[in-house]
Amino acid sequence: MVANMAEAFDEECDYLFKTVLIGDSAVGKSNLLSRFARDEFRLDSKPTIGVEFAYRNIKVGDKLIKTQLWDTAGQERYRAITSSYYRGALGAMLVYDITRRATFSNLKKWLVELREYADSEMVIVLVGNKSDLGHKRAVDKEEGQSLAEQEGLCFMETSALENANVEEAFVQMITRIHESNSQKNLEVKIGDATTPTAGKAILAVDEVSAVSVTKSTNCCYQ
Repeated sequence: MVANMAEAFDEECDYLFKTVLIGDSAVGKSNLLSRFARDEFRLDSKPTIGVEFAYRNIKVGDKLIKTQLWDTAGQERYRAITSSYYRGALGAMLVYDITRRATFSNLKKWLVELREYADSEMVIVLVGNKSDLGHKRAVDKEEGQSLAEQEGLCFMETSALENANVEEAFVQMITRIHESNSQKNLEVKIGDATTPTAGKAILAVDEVSAVSVTKSTNCCYQ
């Protein structure tokens, strides 16, 4: 069930993850956010000015994760403003419109900006939105999959209008952030355990190898 804003603040959580939605103007970022956070869709949605944000609580395993979702404006004149909002973001949803070729062509530019301002280990999910307009398609699904594979991203096509794959795309991003965060914490613990310090036992090599430190590489290409 979707948590409203009051519930998001009142309910205790184990983690707080900041994520951003980026991409050209009018690709559907605001409706993706509102569909996921409030299960709402507006046909008369207006361009975002600056930045808007919402919250949604998600259960991953036995952990409750509060996700802060930032909707950054896609217009060029706001790019200087929105670049500062990458700071501290652990995940990004990079969105294009499958009916507008230019929004797909501009993805490389957005990736350059992400890699300049954001953390190098940020989880990025590539989203081809407006799959309900397949009869107007200008970008083949295979092209999105190919770009995602080349850039090491996850990929999914969505429809905010029909609520198709919206939940799945966000949950995949949040789950992968949690997995990455858990992996880092585990590596720190192993590093601490294998470092000789006064009063601390050294973890044997066999004990270290017995601990699973494999990273999840499963990405959904829908």
